[in-house]
Order: sequence, then C-alpha cells, then structure tokens
Amino acid sequence: MELLLQPLGLPGEEERPMVIAGPCSAETEEQVMSAARGLAVKGCRMFRAGVWKPRTKPGGFEGNGEKALPWLQRVKEETGMLTATEVATPEHVELALKYGVDILWIGARTSANPFAVQALADALKGVDIPLLVKNPVNPDIELWIGALERFNNAGIKRLGVIHRGFSAYDKKIYRNLPMWHIPIELHRRYPSLPILCDPSHIGGRRDLIAPLCQQAMDMGFDGLIVEAHCNPDEAWSDASQQITPDVLAYILSLLVVRSETVTTENITGLRQQIDELDDQLMNLLSKRMRVCREIGQYKKEHNMTVVQAGRYNDILSRRGVQGSLCGMSPEFTTHIFELIHEESVRQQIEIVNR
Repeated sequence: MELLLQPLGLPGEEERPMVIAGPCSAETEEQVMSAARGLAVKGCRMFRAGVWKPRTKPGGFEGNGEKALPWLQRVKEETGMLTATEVATPEHVELALKYGVDILWIGARTSANPFAVQALADALKGVDIPLLVKNPVNPDIELWIGALERFNNAGIKRLGVIHRGFSAYDKKIYRNLPMWHIPIELHRRYPSLPILCDPSHIGGRRDLIAPLCQQAMDMGFDGLIVEAHCNPDEAWSDASQQITPDVLAYILSLLVVRSETVTTENITGLRQQIDELDDQLMNLLSKRMRVCREIGQYKKEHNMTVVQAGRYNDILSRRGVQGSLCGMSPEFTTHIFELIHEESVRQQIEIVNR
C-alpha cells in the first residue's frame, strides 16, 4: 500500500538534521523550564518531554500526566519552541491536543499493538498534526508499516518514523539493537518518509549518543530525537542515557552531514563492479543449492535426517574464522551462513517429503 504523505512542516526538515530534544520525563515545572531554556539558548527549536511514562515494571516514576501539559504550554510561550510528547491512548490524544502540543509520537510498545494503534488512529481522525511512529519493540518491519498505514487511513499525512532500535534478550553494547537494515529497507520502500534516529534509546548510555548521531547522519537519516536534561544524573527516569543541553550542542557542532545529492559519476564504474560481483555471487549460490539438493536426494534414499548438527557447527566455525581473515566480522559471516543453511534445509526437506 502506498502512503499518502505530506512534509512534516517542522523546523530543520529541509536542512538535516532536524532536532527534537528534551528530558525523558517532565518531572517538575522547574526542571522542564530549565531544560527548555538551556536548549533554546543553544538554538533548539523543538522540545520533547514524556508526560505519560508507564514503565516496564510498576513502582517507578510513571509521569505526571495532565498536570505536566501546562508546563509544555509555558515552554512554547516563553521559548517559542514547538512541543512534542508521546501518546498511548485516545485520552492522551485528547489531552495533548487540548493543551496545544505540536508534535505527537507513538512509542515502541504501542506501535507493536494493532489494537492500540487503531484506537489512536480513530482518535486522530480529522486532526492535522505531525505524527512520529517509533519502530515496534521487535524487529518486524511489516508491523511498523501497518501502524503507518492505519494512521494514514485515518487521514494523517504528516507522518514520520523514529528508529529507536529493537529489544533483545541478549544485550551487548547497545540497550536496543540498531539493526540498521530495517530502517534502510523502510526508506527504500517509502523514500519520502522522514526518518529520525533516537540515539538515547538505542545506546542506553550517554557516551554512545555522539557516534550514533553521526552514524544516523552517514546513513541519510533526516533528524534526531535526543534526551537532554538539565541535570541528567538526577533524572527520575533513564538517567544514564540523558545528556545536558551543552553536551548536545557540542555533539551537534561536530556532526558531519554529508550531501545526498552530489553526482555519483565517479563511482559508476565501482558500482558496475559491484553488480558484476553480485551476479557471480548469485551464480555461486545457485550452484551451491544444486549440490544441496543432490545431498537431499541422497539423504532421502538412505533414510537420513536432513540436519546434521556436527556438519553445521563445523561450517559456522570454519567460515567465521575465514571471514575474520578476510576482513569481515565473525558475526556477519556466521549470519550469512546461517541464512544459507536455512535455505538449504528448506530445499532438502521438500525433497525428502516428496
């Protein structure tokens, strides 16, 4: 389904990066105004703050709700910044609009629930407001697109997305795995859809925010939504991933924003080489699958199981080492051969069950 999109109409949309910044939570009026003033002085034109903050487990600070919305009104009146907050229920939508919030976003847990998304879409019918949809908690691009379609069907055309990474049981460096290929695929399908990066939630640590911002710019993202607090260490939620307005300004000042429109004549020859190599890869994969099918026939004739665990482990181990020697990460090589093995098994299962 095609999305009927219009520009978001937000400051910096044509410049890269457009920046939305502010604390994770609107804790007190004093804290909100201090953060807003600090950001406004640094040239920020859009202020974010969480008003409703249901946590993973009960017992933590879950936001001030409607009480905090007049604080956002004051931010707009005193600094001129547009205001943004997350909505998760139709009641949130009604209150945010009542208090004049300029930008709404849908959180990752909400975008993963089609029932909740549809209820929000129904609440937003007839409303012309920029709406940003975070990726679902799990890496499911169709679910992400489904949320966009539901809002678009409700008449919301000023749509954008926020890439905040994906939850994983086995955490490594990042709080949420970036899995950059998913927003890249989303951009391929919908080139005019604005994509913002949320380095605070991807990284989970303030020392990762700067490199993640730069990576987002290198990949052509349109903007950033960053958690900035007047006193990050004392924040009531997600303290470890928030930075001060001064640090944010410093990070932004160092960003290298590369052009997307420069002529590509100088790399045409290199791209032709890539195309030729890709053709060779496809031919090799085709030959490999042919041999796998012959093996499948042999297994069928000799009543053997399709998956031979010892052989599979040997392939992953040897190819991982080989990948490292060739300048590729072992994780990349392992993932490639996991996919190849999965397709090989699928084809052999078809043969043995004929």
